[in-house]
Amino acid sequence: MKQFKVALLQLLPAADLRQNLQKGLEYCRKAKDMGADLAVFPEMWSVGYHIPEDMDALRNIAVSADSEFVLQFGTAARELDMAIGITFLEQYEPCPRNTICLFDRFGKKILTYAKVHTCDFGDECRLAPGDDFYVADLNTEQGTVKVGAMICYDREFPESARILMLKGAEIVVVPNACPMEINRISQLRARAYENMMGIATVNYPAGQPDCNGHSNAFDGVAYRPDVPGSRDTLIIEAGEREGIYLADFPIDEIREYRQQEVHGNAYRRPQKYGLLLNQEIAEPFVRKDRRKD
Repeated sequence: MKQFKVALLQLLPAADLRQNLQKGLEYCRKAKDMGADLAVFPEMWSVGYHIPEDMDALRNIAVSADSEFVLQFGTAARELDMAIGITFLEQYEPCPRNTICLFDRFGKKILTYAKVHTCDFGDECRLAPGDDFYVADLNTEQGTVKVGAMICYDREFPESARILMLKGAEIVVVPNACPMEINRISQLRARAYENMMGIATVNYPAGQPDCNGHSNAFDGVAYRPDVPGSRDTLIIEAGEREGIYLADFPIDEIREYRQQEVHGNAYRRPQKYGLLLNQEIAEPFVRKDRRKD
């Protein structure tokens, strides 16, 4: 398998769920025409990352993972012969969740992931966090790719990408809804480098509150035999405008690189990392709004 093409759907949301469905399906068709193997939406596309303060209003705009909104993207995936990662505010108890469902090109739901690191210092304090990170085998016309997901703030914790790497992820998709600036983009570059994996981040364009586009992708291949020193692993960085940006991952090269290079899992010392499981939080990191569950 030489290439794996991910369409970053850097789109402005519409006024309501129905219009977001229609616009989303339209851009999935456009992504297929561009040759994409997988199309991915920004964070919580169903509501345009809108989180009402009123809990009843919040619950009323959430949709189930088996709702018509979500399942129509599964139908589109089958009809287009292209995988789709659709993001939405998920109905869940005791609170809605920030979720992505990944449908393969046959329309089968192969992965459902809810954001683990919710932004509890902001509006996401009203959302339930996810339980774990997942990796799925994604069938493409050229072969199978191991795909995982993390969402926005998850990227700020190296543990998120590390767990996905340990579970076998080759490509990680990252729906996003915040300003993409040098430090956040650098985090994604680091997650790709240190885990020797591809990372594809999809943000909302300028015009969406607190967003600025700059969706991006990194292949994680820092060294090539024919290139002296290290190389920039950036595949693509979008501008601020709405559009589809195609990230072309060299899967065969990534796999060969992972067989040879020194990052990832080969030289880790997990027996030394016990402190990482310590749940005590001391100053200066104590926060009153930290969720206790």
